[in-house]
Amino acid sequence: MSSTKVKERIFLSSPHMSDESYEMQFVKEAFDTNWIAPLGENVNRFEVELAEKVGSKAAAALSSGTAAIHLALKAAGVGEGDIVFCPTLTFSATANPIIYQNAIPVFIDSDYETWNMSPKALEEAFEKYPEVKAVIVVHLYGLSADMDKIMEICKKHGVVVIEDAAESLGTYYKGKHTGTFGDYGIFSFNGNKIITTSGGGMLVSDNVERVAKARFWATQSRDQARHYQHSELGFNYRMSNVVAGIGRGQLKVLDQRVEKKRYIFEYYKCELGELDGVQFTPGNDWDAPNYWLSSMTLSGKIRPIDVMDALDKENIESRPVWKPMHMQPFFEMYDFVGSDVAEKLFKNGICLPSDTKMTDEDLKRVCSIIKGLFVK
Repeated sequence: MSSTKVKERIFLSSPHMSDESYEMQFVKEAFDTNWIAPLGENVNRFEVELAEKVGSKAAAALSSGTAAIHLALKAAGVGEGDIVFCPTLTFSATANPIIYQNAIPVFIDSDYETWNMSPKALEEAFEKYPEVKAVIVVHLYGLSADMDKIMEICKKHGVVVIEDAAESLGTYYKGKHTGTFGDYGIFSFNGNKIITTSGGGMLVSDNVERVAKARFWATQSRDQARHYQHSELGFNYRMSNVVAGIGRGQLKVLDQRVEKKRYIFEYYKCELGELDGVQFTPGNDWDAPNYWLSSMTLSGKIRPIDVMDALDKENIESRPVWKPMHMQPFFEMYDFVGSDVAEKLFKNGICLPSDTKMTDEDLKRVCSIIKGLFVK
């Protein structure tokens, strides 16, 4: 009876703890002091350290990036019937909190220059819906949106801007961290992000008072009273002290992780960039991406499904580009402004394995499989 050895799995983007075990040091501290429940020194310090890292005045550590978007919308005064502009090319976690607030999403197309929200489509959306309450901007796959143009448009119309930087921690736009241009910024520390706390998120803003209010809402809106008293609707959104300890350790190696992600992207671009119909995510002079996921489009005979199937047979994980929100069964009832850029990126796009634990041998293995498809 013959046996076939299963090749070692190559992941799309999996958790990567520090070689120095920084995370365990902070987690051990939480255990040693018995501060394992929500709140504690790790939570307080993680907020301060993250805010300092990105250049924001205040931060609130929360249970997820989704929770951060939800509280940002609430802090912005978004409520029932309000219109919120949202990129169509994103993960549903960007759009879901709009529904939580009983507001109405209007989805905005992408452009090829950034893969992010098209300033042209955004202008068209304002002409159609001048009463919009807020705009959510996403930095897809670690690529920065064109924030100067977007902020100029939004300021002209006097709307609140929320940056979904869940995928772009460590990305710079013109030398400044993404997530810090709008009124509110959010980061995610989900297991697949560039640094992880296993699950968690952060809300940042220069509006210290609104961040403090978000912390209050996130702690069940418990009033300052000896008895349990609540004058507002609250949420159980605070990050635990143990999880925050992991985050503090991960923050110490963020720059290393960004460096490795950039190395992976450049490796793929060098090895695969000349193949027929292959085009990698765009580069701009003002953008210093973290390249959370190395992504490309295919316009020739070889299609994304061909690449994904070939990699999957070799125990290698990849995935399509996000399916636009306006094409999703739940969201298709809502309006969409733009043309077909996001749809084409979805149809032609693929995210390659971008795990920071990948070796050159792993990268060579991935590239060899893909190259093999083009010589058949």
